[in-house]
Amino acid sequence: MDLGVPAGDTTADPAVGEPATGDPAAGQDPVLLLQALQARWPTKDLHQLREEAWQGFAALDDPLTGLLDMLEGGRASGGQGHSLQTWVACEMQRWLQAQPPHPGLAPGSPQLGQLQARAAAVLAGGPFSLTEPLVSIFRLQDADRSLLLDHIGRLHDRGKFKEAVLLSTKLKLQRELDIEKMSIPLLLQNKANLVERYVDGFPDLQRRLLVLMDSWCKPGFDIRDVARRVPEVTGARLEKLSPKLLSRQVLRLLERYGLDPALCSNVINQQHLGTLQYLCYKRFVEGSLSQENWADHVRDLVGQSEWLQDRLLQLLASHGDMAMTARCAQDLSLPEGRLPAAVANELSRLQLQERAAQAGGRLEEPGSKDRSSYYQLPIAREDICFLATWEDLAQHRPELLQPGGVVGVDLEWRPLFQASGRPCASLVQLAVEGRVLLLDVPGLAQLPGGQGVQALSQLLSQLFSDPSITKLGYGMAGDLQSLGASCPTLADLEKQMRGGLDLQQMHRQMRLADRPGPRVDAAGAPRGLSLLVQQVLGKPLDKAQQLSNWDLRPLREEQLVYAATDAYCLLEVYRALCRDPARFRLSMNLVKSLGARRIVRSGAQRPPDRREALASPQQVPVAVGEGAAPEVSAKDFRVVCDSMLQGLARSLRCLGVDVRVLGAGEDHRRAAEIARQEERIILTSGLPYHKLQAQVGAGRCLSVDCSLKAREQAQAVLRHFNVRVTLSDIFSRCQVCNCDRYLKVSKDMMKHLMRLNGHQEASSSTGEEATPSEDGQGTGSAPEPTPKDCVYDPPCRWLETSDLQTITPATLGNGTRLQLAGVPVGVLWRPGQWPFYCCTGCGKVFWEGSHLGRLTAKFHEVLEPPARLAAPPGQAGPQEALQ
Repeated sequence: MDLGVPAGDTTADPAVGEPATGDPAAGQDPVLLLQALQARWPTKDLHQLREEAWQGFAALDDPLTGLLDMLEGGRASGGQGHSLQTWVACEMQRWLQAQPPHPGLAPGSPQLGQLQARAAAVLAGGPFSLTEPLVSIFRLQDADRSLLLDHIGRLHDRGKFKEAVLLSTKLKLQRELDIEKMSIPLLLQNKANLVERYVDGFPDLQRRLLVLMDSWCKPGFDIRDVARRVPEVTGARLEKLSPKLLSRQVLRLLERYGLDPALCSNVINQQHLGTLQYLCYKRFVEGSLSQENWADHVRDLVGQSEWLQDRLLQLLASHGDMAMTARCAQDLSLPEGRLPAAVANELSRLQLQERAAQAGGRLEEPGSKDRSSYYQLPIAREDICFLATWEDLAQHRPELLQPGGVVGVDLEWRPLFQASGRPCASLVQLAVEGRVLLLDVPGLAQLPGGQGVQALSQLLSQLFSDPSITKLGYGMAGDLQSLGASCPTLADLEKQMRGGLDLQQMHRQMRLADRPGPRVDAAGAPRGLSLLVQQVLGKPLDKAQQLSNWDLRPLREEQLVYAATDAYCLLEVYRALCRDPARFRLSMNLVKSLGARRIVRSGAQRPPDRREALASPQQVPVAVGEGAAPEVSAKDFRVVCDSMLQGLARSLRCLGVDVRVLGAGEDHRRAAEIARQEERIILTSGLPYHKLQAQVGAGRCLSVDCSLKAREQAQAVLRHFNVRVTLSDIFSRCQVCNCDRYLKVSKDMMKHLMRLNGHQEASSSTGEEATPSEDGQGTGSAPEPTPKDCVYDPPCRWLETSDLQTITPATLGNGTRLQLAGVPVGVLWRPGQWPFYCCTGCGKVFWEGSHLGRLTAKFHEVLEPPARLAAPPGQAGPQEALQ
């Protein structure tokens, strides 16, 4: 709302807004005008201030010179002075916009250079909030560049790195400044966002920035050496510049700027090395990756990089003997000149053996294994059709779109071994009775004129939007999003879905209904769809081709059979469940049992509530009704959260859930180890979901939407796993350390301990002091009863003096020191004998407050109705010592 006088109206009644210092004519002196405004400034009457300021501006002989006089004269004033200076400059900008052009601002005017020099000096010494109005008023973007660069240099020399970068960005001086000099101090202060804004729109600067950041990721580099070269930097946060965190920033910027990854060889090499370590683990430790698929990935990854070749040889030597290393070097066609002498000799011996075997007859294939223990595809090889043209799609369209039909749907994509976005689909498998169609997504995308993509989009859109055709999948929502990533025309396919049935949700229902269920944490044990097929059809799937490079063409025969099997087994599982649902603890009406979790999305349906939705495609809606998961109590529900879900962890602990949280430096693989060892559910922020789920099995890992608030995340998790939370569960665990063992401390004992430990004297306002008994136990052994209106009363015993290892400092027998410093003395003198509680794990002290009432109201939707009414908010609940 404009609080000023009308534009150009400088004839307002002088009596209106007259300053306390006298007549507005005094405004001809800029300093007096500033003093008048400063006297009225505390009233914050903006309407009156604006009238007075505009009248004063009109009375100035030279408004531009007068503005600079006011700003220079107000430098010495701090606090309100800065805000007043900025307000005056902004008002002058508005006032000038309503006036005829000032002659001093005409291009080439002799006054313009002088005014710009003074304005730049004001900017260098004043608050940054003056930048916008002064740049606009004095056209600083057109000023002498050397003058502006000189003032930016002064800012930088005075340690005002942020201000120097922002001003140079505003004036578009980036090309004329040293990117390293400007960016290094801000990077050390963890202000990378300002540096990103600084280089935005300048590809050459973006490249130089990434090269700089990549150099900090070189093995053995010490960021402290950089910090020592810039002693002017204060508040450096070097822990935010660890190679791991810095590499993530570099990869994010590479993707954002669309630059060549070769610029960042250190980061890319370390990323590839991590992938090599993972592939070697899958091949030589877990054994879930075939030699052929392993070689495909490694060959593509290592390329001609000598550094990676050397690291690969070290990895091979650590995982096996010399013969295995030589065999892998042969499969990968590594240059013999890079091989250690022992490996090269072993390779020569291996080659001689192979030539002798070939001369003598058929060479036996190593690594062949019996497939009879796995589910076998029940259709002939000729019924697996590979479709790579739009004519192929048109030929098989009728059998896919039969009304009332059932279609098994699966996707394959090239594995992403780093968290770099959603993978793009390479193959779409559609199974109908007696046939499997394999749709070649890259091949169709390469057809001229876009005919292939158009035909694929039309076919899939019609299939998925037809409610009369049942589409079966396992984790179908994630598959559809991957399909949208490869074909933008199919990005909304998930929203168009009608008649979809995700068997992953049904599998979770089966496992929860049959707790504790089979363990799936052993390496190589069936997981996910393979486990479901084993439970329903008797044999698991052979997943040896799962991590194939699905972008390579032509696909191998083993890949084609594997892809067809993954889709066709859905049909057989579905038929078996429909025939005998009771055998698998499902309702007699399978569709009704899964109705609450069917993927049926149309424009007529309401969008999911934020509190009910977990946005990741692997997350599922809450089970309701007949098919709901068996109930589990909060105290028996155990989870491990990654470091990005600290708020969710605290909320769940408040509700009595046993929560482990990864440390900031712990890898996500640690979450899988904890989950397997302690039988916990993994809650992750999304990116590592696929890796973690593969390690712990279906239903044991959930991806949480980080855009939700912690309360909404907690409610969604509790509903998803059908966790029962009662009033007695609230605050039954320490929010800090997760311990569930408390000791109750009487008020007199707490006063005694605080006094002996040198905290503020625990005396009442009347001068009376609680004196412990002569034996020093106070009321620890005989406390007064807890007030009747105390709702928070966890089952724990009273603290005795004998429980203390030492009294000064107050330390429990297990070595935990009580955190007495955070207990306000006023809490000790509340009416009644309200007890305190101390956590035996970390020593945190709690007392009665308003948290219980607030938390009960906050989570009333998931709380089981209490047997008795809780006290109203403000009367009960443990209050944390350190708020």
